[in-house]
Amino acid sequence: ERGHPMDSYVVQREVLNEVRLEEVAQRDTSTTGPSVGERLKEFSRCSLPKLKKTVQRWVPVLDWLPKYPFRENILGDVASGCSVAIMHLPQGMAYALLASLPPVFGLYTSLYPVLVYFIFGTSRHISIGTFAVISIMVGSVTERLGPDSNFQVNNGTNTTGSVDIDARDAYRVKIACSLTLLVGIFQILLGMVKFGFVVNYLSEPLVRGYTTGSACHVFVSQLKYIFGVTSSRYNGPLSLIYTVVDICRRLPQTKIPELVVSLVALAVLIVVKEINGCYSKKLPFPIPIELIVVIVATIITHFGGLTTLYDIDVVGEIPSGLNAPQAPDVNLFSQIIGDAFAVAIVGYAINISLGKTFALKHGYKVDSNQELVALGLSNSIGACFQCYSVTSSLSRSLVQESTGGKTQVAGVISSIFVLIIVLKIGSLFEDLPKAVLSTIVFVNLKGMFKQFTDVPQLWRTNQVDLVDYLSASPSLLNLDMGLAVSIGFSILTVIFRTQLPRYSILGQVPGTDLYLETETYKQAKEICGIKIFRSSSTIYYTNAEMYLDALQEKSTGSFTLTESQRKEPTILNENGNGNDYPSHMTETKGQINWAYQHDAATLETDSDTDNSQIEDEAKGNANQKTHSIILDMSTTNFVDTVTIKTLKNVSDTCVIEQLEKADFFSNSIPKSRAFVTVHDAVLHIQKHVNKETDQAADGCHHFSLQGAQGGLGR
Repeated sequence: ERGHPMDSYVVQREVLNEVRLEEVAQRDTSTTGPSVGERLKEFSRCSLPKLKKTVQRWVPVLDWLPKYPFRENILGDVASGCSVAIMHLPQGMAYALLASLPPVFGLYTSLYPVLVYFIFGTSRHISIGTFAVISIMVGSVTERLGPDSNFQVNNGTNTTGSVDIDARDAYRVKIACSLTLLVGIFQILLGMVKFGFVVNYLSEPLVRGYTTGSACHVFVSQLKYIFGVTSSRYNGPLSLIYTVVDICRRLPQTKIPELVVSLVALAVLIVVKEINGCYSKKLPFPIPIELIVVIVATIITHFGGLTTLYDIDVVGEIPSGLNAPQAPDVNLFSQIIGDAFAVAIVGYAINISLGKTFALKHGYKVDSNQELVALGLSNSIGACFQCYSVTSSLSRSLVQESTGGKTQVAGVISSIFVLIIVLKIGSLFEDLPKAVLSTIVFVNLKGMFKQFTDVPQLWRTNQVDLVDYLSASPSLLNLDMGLAVSIGFSILTVIFRTQLPRYSILGQVPGTDLYLETETYKQAKEICGIKIFRSSSTIYYTNAEMYLDALQEKSTGSFTLTESQRKEPTILNENGNGNDYPSHMTETKGQINWAYQHDAATLETDSDTDNSQIEDEAKGNANQKTHSIILDMSTTNFVDTVTIKTLKNVSDTCVIEQLEKADFFSNSIPKSRAFVTVHDAVLHIQKHVNKETDQAADGCHHFSLQGAQGGLGR
């Protein structure tokens, strides 16, 4: 409880340096691991169990499907699959509009990739298919390469006529399929070379900021359907502002019937979705309000003749049946390579973040590299069946989990229902108003817009993450450029954090072996005669010079070495006596300890200094505040050549091993001066200082570097 002392304990052991620690812990230096030849031999060796394991790793369905507990899971998977299929229908058609494609291609995208992911995916709960952010990214490419102006039909006069809708849509489908194939190729290649860790460089604030900014683009792109006006989509920087301005200019042309349809559908969707949220625990499954609105709106429009009476824009022809597969046009690759890489990374980031969330909740593992391959195959194979890029959907995945889904079998069930819709009843939705599909998009953006509440929270907790979040919100940039800028800015924040670390002096909390910043903790007191210096970041070539400058600044008034001292110093050996070494540095498992001993007559003196002046200075050195410096390197997890030279001129097992490989240790810098903790270094120095007080006038100086215990390689 607060105000009461916690349980205490006492640890008694000898002061350990690196040499002694290796003896006590019996470090095994003979295990260097298998050679390259042995690894290649093992890799090329083939056996039936190894072949089986390899095939199951690349095709996970062969591993888990034979073990599928039919009685326990089938009912939940069927119910879940039906619920997700109900969502696939309206969302597939609505998100196809975001991609500037005919609605039927959204249904294709909800069919083929789901079946592919069932075979190759490792997540049991995510729902693959159309998604708003990916759809808007695809739409920006299809409209840039296939604008309406390229398909104007001349009416026989000098004036420009209407747009050839069929030719335009056919070309945009061609662009979308080529883009999707290239996205899939990128993802497969990245997965094959085990590049799944790339998503680790996309921080959560960055991903959330990017999807929030993308939601703004999605929202604006659908305004023209809500108001029933015609507006072009702009590309490049400030495209969002240009689009909003253009729509505002056209508001006097608003079609009142379409606006009424939009507002009614929007109100119904919001109310029922709130009911679903409030009574989620009591309802066996969410009310399929999206499907209900789609069916009711289609019936009213068809039998009420709203298309003829009020010129309401509807979905139009939805062909029944499936198209034969065809190869996408690879000649377009050169024009879309940048967009494809952006879609590949964003789609994978969304997919793996959702997959890992559900895996952690339900206690299974998602293979990040296999997810890249599965998503890439879903896109590549889907592109041959006129699908556009896919990823997992948060709303559908939540429904799949909450309605009892246990495995990817739920995805197969949903695909069967979508197939029935495409083959038999898709044409019944030809009179569905596009305004209704836009309202479905609006309502499904609610979760993304809620992410704006991250701003005050990040402001209170971590302002660097807030900057990442804001830089990743590409509301003023197009989506691919916004992604590049946000990733670049995120990398810069990491560089600045390591290049501009915080330097501090540590003090001991009385009665403990804890050493904390004296500027932050009032009870942390400096030890008389010892300076403990720490950097908040690892030392490498970008900040090595600043490290030395900060060390000199923090240790001002302690001592200054002259040129003669640098050439002819003596050092303390293990017994505290002087040696012939030109300098001395010791290092152990967690710590490096530097120890220099200089002749008092050479400190801050030259050949013209008289004997009395030397004697006075010697007495002053004997009583000076600082006689030893410990460099705490607990944050150093790697070293480079610049760090080696820096340390020689003034660790964690991993650092020790790197220093050994770099031939850092020598007779002048033995390993016996590296200590496990700061406390070991302090005790070692105090022991010899107290023991040799009569030699204090000799100006003995110790420099100790302490690295983190249990470092990167432990």
